Amino acid sequence: MTERGLARAVLWVALLNLAYFGVEFAVARRIGSVSLFADSIDFLEDATVNLLILVALGWSARRRSLVGIALAAILLAPGLATLWTAWGKLVSPIPPAALPLTLAGAGALAVNLVCAAMLARFRHAGGSLTRAAFLSARNDAIANVAIIGTGFATRFTLSAWPDLAVGLGIFLMNLDAAREVYEAAREEQTSASATELEPRA
Repeated sequence: MTERGLARAVLWVALLNLAYFGVEFAVARRIGSVSLFADSIDFLEDATVNLLILVALGWSARRRSLVGIALAAILLAPGLATLWTAWGKLVSPIPPAALPLTLAGAGALAVNLVCAAMLARFRHAGGSLTRAAFLSARNDAIANVAIIGTGFATRFTLSAWPDLAVGLGIFLMNLDAAREVYEAAREEQTSASATELEPRA
């Protein structure tokens, strides 16, 4: 029952992330926001992570741990996209439109809170895979609060720096999430190896 519930939750989370990726990416491109662009790529990455988890749910602990290590690498993708867009913003420091930035951030927060709530009760049930999904949703919700604040800061300062700062913050958060998922996957791999080496009665 737990595995069936987890599979259903993971599928819904993947679909929600894929849908909002399209919304946020379009807004980010239109207003030229580094933080919103990075967050939209993060939605696409989350959809990919959850679809991979759905495929790997019935696998052995060893095979799941290998997917977990791969997911740790995938978690770095939004950070690298952030660095690239941040460089472009440094070359041309034009602030993004504040109101669309705030509204898109609020929508993203709502989606991520729903996703985090759906995954929270399963975060210890599937090893590194479900930990990756939960950490991703949790970090995204934190990033969305910062993006909403960025919208207000941009409105009052008329500066590109708040958007840049939050974008780089998202980069650092993704690095930390990748580290945590990698460590969880390695622990799962070590545990699986130890179990295989135990003498059978």
